[in-house]
Amino acid sequence: MVHIVGAGCGAADLITLRGKRLIEEADVIVYAGSLVNPELLSYAKSGCELYDSAKMTLEETTAVIEAAEGAGKTTVRLHSGDPSLYGAIAEQMREFDRLGIAYDITPGVSAFSGAAAALRIEYTQPDVSQSVIITRAAGRTPVPAGESLPSLASHGATMTLFLSAGLLGKVTEDLVAGGMSPDTPAAIVYKASWPDERIFRCTVATLAETAKANGIAKTALIVVGRVLGEIDTRSKLYDPAFGTEFREKSV
Repeated sequence: MVHIVGAGCGAADLITLRGKRLIEEADVIVYAGSLVNPELLSYAKSGCELYDSAKMTLEETTAVIEAAEGAGKTTVRLHSGDPSLYGAIAEQMREFDRLGIAYDITPGVSAFSGAAAALRIEYTQPDVSQSVIITRAAGRTPVPAGESLPSLASHGATMTLFLSAGLLGKVTEDLVAGGMSPDTPAAIVYKASWPDERIFRCTVATLAETAKANGIAKTALIVVGRVLGEIDTRSKLYDPAFGTEFREKSV
């Protein structure tokens, strides 16, 4: 059996209880070494086989897992964050299906959740933004034409950009081209929840210079939107003038 496990956004204690148990029980762990906190590997039992997928191709990781399955072993495929977001698991699952290998998925805390916690913000503020766009800038890997940054920026929603820290000059250009004001609040969150986490608040216009001044070129999430600014709104949920299924309005 193969367990695809989300390692969480960094801190070893942000992995789920299920994910930790699966790591402890695994005979083989194939982990994303360039992204996963190595402290998580300390949960592995003695004699567990460890493979760093940062140095491997899909064919090579599949061969390791297929061999483990043939030997009756249990494998954990350990991905950073939540594996369903930029985890490249779809192609792996297609291989497992082709080979008749059983698998399941254990979700993890995504970097966009870790970044919100680090920034101490709520992405969905009443009357400000009720949508969160999770996307990435087009680089060596393109994005579909309909999902270009100018197109997405036109919605005015909160945006979180993965895999884009090295492309921030173009990110600013694209966001402004989509109608976003250069003065829109922005933040660069480097290694959210890790011991060396760093936060840099800026604007859409100053993203690139902020990153350059602080030596940030990767392993950072970019957040843009008015939810990063000064806000004084209140939800209906706890408003005494708003009744719900569980309480009547009191004013």
